[in-house]
This record gives sequence, structure tokens and C-alpha cells, in this order.
Amino acid sequence: MKTEIDNNRQIVLDTETTGMNQFGAHYEGHCIIEIGAVEMINRRYTGRKLHLYIKPDRPIDPEAIKVHGITDEMLADKPDFTAVAQEFIDFIQGAELLIHNAPFDVGFMDYEFRKHNINIKTADICTVTDTLQMARQMYPGKRNSLDALCDRLSIDNSKRVLHGALLDAEILGDVYLAMTGGQTSLFDEEEAKPAIEEIQIVAQSSTDYSGANLKLIEPTQEEQLAHLEYIKLISKKSKDNCLWEKRLLKDEESQLH
Repeated sequence: MKTEIDNNRQIVLDTETTGMNQFGAHYEGHCIIEIGAVEMINRRYTGRKLHLYIKPDRPIDPEAIKVHGITDEMLADKPDFTAVAQEFIDFIQGAELLIHNAPFDVGFMDYEFRKHNINIKTADICTVTDTLQMARQMYPGKRNSLDALCDRLSIDNSKRVLHGALLDAEILGDVYLAMTGGQTSLFDEEEAKPAIEEIQIVAQSSTDYSGANLKLIEPTQEEQLAHLEYIKLISKKSKDNCLWEKRLLKDEESQLH
């Protein structure tokens, strides 16, 4: 039986593992050694975080150590997955998970559940949004790694010398909010009317450029489609209260009459 999902609650999540850069690496016996998760409700950080180090049942690959800096010695006194599994499940259950390259992390999570005879799958207790797939739709043909998105969206990632699950989850939360319109929602019922009034005031006081010799650059079809997908994403996250989408629909109606 699936858990009821609270659409207003999101958990930004990242994991580090004993093996890296292998699709389906968990099938080769690799496992999770670090979990970092940050809670947001109504697109606002709540301050609740989960950070776990986990003792693996196999050595960490040297190539993985170069990425995250976690060694076998560092995990020698940490609990195994069975000892932290319920705490982890309780933290993420009923939320939307935001994960960059979600199939990789979810694959490992489900592998750990199976390996330790925990009779659930991630999809049974959460919904999952892959922020890498989201970024690829928004920025087609561009690099969409976490570092690349930080550069593109002017998000500080200067502390990210090595990969770390909690730090990466915190950075990904900022990236997600920037991609979807910012932390403070413009679409709460109390705030919607002032926002609309502000837009109308700006429109009425706009500078008249009719006499200027300005070059008009039309967007390409690809740019128009990318813009439309972004508007749809904002509309979904704002529960169909996207002002830009309403303006587009109004313009389309006026063209039909």
C-alpha cells in the first residue's frame, strides 16, 4: 500500500557510495555510505536535516574516495544500514524527493531496502523528481551538473571541494528553488493580488521606446518550447497560479478575437 504524499513537503536528498560512475553499480555489491537530506515545506527551508554516515560491508573503491574523500577508517565506528534505516524512512516518507540524477540514488536506496529485507520501495513511500532531467529540459544542449548549474544560476558552491551528501543536498535545494522561481512564493493567496497590482503598475509606467531604432530578435522555435516548458513547471509548482501562464493565455485569447 502506497503512502499518502504531502505535495507541500519536499526532501532534497543526496547519497555517497562505495562505488562511483557505474550505472547500476549497486548490482555489483556497492552500497550507500552517506546520506544527506534537507526538508522544505511550501518551498521554505524548515531547518530539519538528516545526515548519516553508514559503515559498508565492503571496501570503498579508491576512485570513489577521490570524489567524496570518505575512507574505510572514517566509517569504522559508524552504524550499518539496518541501524539507521527506520530513521531514514521516517524522514523521507510521504514527501517529494528532489534528487540530481535520481535513478542512481533511488537504485541504491531500493537495493539497500532489498538487501536488508525491508519490504518497501522508494516509490511506495515518496514521489521522486529528478532535477537533472528537469535541468536538461530547461537548458537543452548545456552541461547540467550541479557545479554547472551553480555557475549558471549564480549560486555559491565554493565550499564544495569534495562531494558531500549534506552539502550537495543543501546546494541542490538552492539550485531547485532558483530553477523554479525562488524560495518565497509569489502565489500565496495573501500575496497574489499585490503581485498582480505591481505588474500592472510597471506596465503602465513603462518607458516609450517607439521612436528608438531597436533591433527585434525573434526567439527560435526551440527557445519558445523551452520557455513554455519552464512556464508549465512554474504553474505546476504554484498550483496553477502562474501569472506568466495566465498572461500567455490572455494574449492567445485576444489573438483569436
